Amino acid sequence: MIKTYEERDLEVKMGFIFSKSMNENLKTQQEFMVMNSRLQLERQLLMQNQMRERQMAMQIAWTREFLKYFGAFFGLTAVGLTAGAIKKKKPGLFIPIVPLSFILAYNYDMGYGSLLQRMKGEAENIIDTECAVLEMPKGPLTFEGLEKARRAQSKFFIEK
Repeated sequence: MIKTYEERDLEVKMGFIFSKSMNENLKTQQEFMVMNSRLQLERQLLMQNQMRERQMAMQIAWTREFLKYFGAFFGLTAVGLTAGAIKKKKPGLFIPIVPLSFILAYNYDMGYGSLLQRMKGEAENIIDTECAVLEMPKGPLTFEGLEKARRAQSKFFIEK
């Protein structure tokens, strides 16, 4: 069947309209995918930050709990060593109190003091001024490097 000029022109116009509609749908879909990717990334970053905060809170809580027990131990030890030093007239019995007091002071600073803020400040300083010491040996991880290691360890890998 031979088509007339009008029929061919109508098919071209319909094809153009259909193509234009598909391009608009494709563009809308691509915008949705970009927005969805961004939303997923934001959620991952938020989740990682919340996990980090929870881990830090657990570490601080552990330090505070440890401080209670160590403080009691330090107090009893200090009283006992002081009594022994006075009773036996041996001032050398005071020596263990010195390192124990450093441990007590460190844990108090970690649990209730400003040690974490000072550590954060120092970490920021290292990131800003000494970034070379933060570089990973052999550079950053890559997909190719991970695949190579996975293949070397895998017993089931079949080369295609």
